This record gives sequence, structure tokens and C-alpha cells, in this order.
Amino acid sequence: MSVEYHVKLIQDGNTQTLSIPQEIALSTSEVIIRQEEGKLIIEPYQKRSLLEVLATLEDSEEDINVNDEDLLPLDEIEI
Repeated sequence: MSVEYHVKLIQDGNTQTLSIPQEIALSTSEVIIRQEEGKLIIEPYQKRSLLEVLATLEDSEEDINVNDEDLLPLDEIEI
């Protein structure tokens, strides 16, 4: 069973703010907020790696013509 809290919204110009009770406070300073079926959903923001982002992209059927003839040669890189 979930616990519910009654909190007041503070209107500041075009922005609304709410205080999250300590009992359900998130351990992050950034969140994702969205509206679903008239409800606000607040979730901790989790930065995704480049591989996770790329995995969400759809495959492209477009042929990409790579022509590097006009590019300068790469310098020798020593590691």
C-alpha cells in the first residue's frame, strides 16, 4: 500500500513549486517530470550512457556516402 501526502503548491509567476516530505524525498537534485492521464509523475533523473541512447535509435535505410578524399590526412598520434 502506498502512502499519500497532502501538500500545497506555491505559485510563483508561471511556475508552481511543491515541497516533498522528507519521508519520500528523492536522493537526487534532478528529476524527470511528465503528465500521464491527468497525473504528474516525478522520477529521479538518470543520465544515460551514449550506448544506451544509441540503442534507442531506429535503424536508417539511408545510404551514407563517405567521401574523405578532400580531407587532410590524420596526424600520427602517439599514445
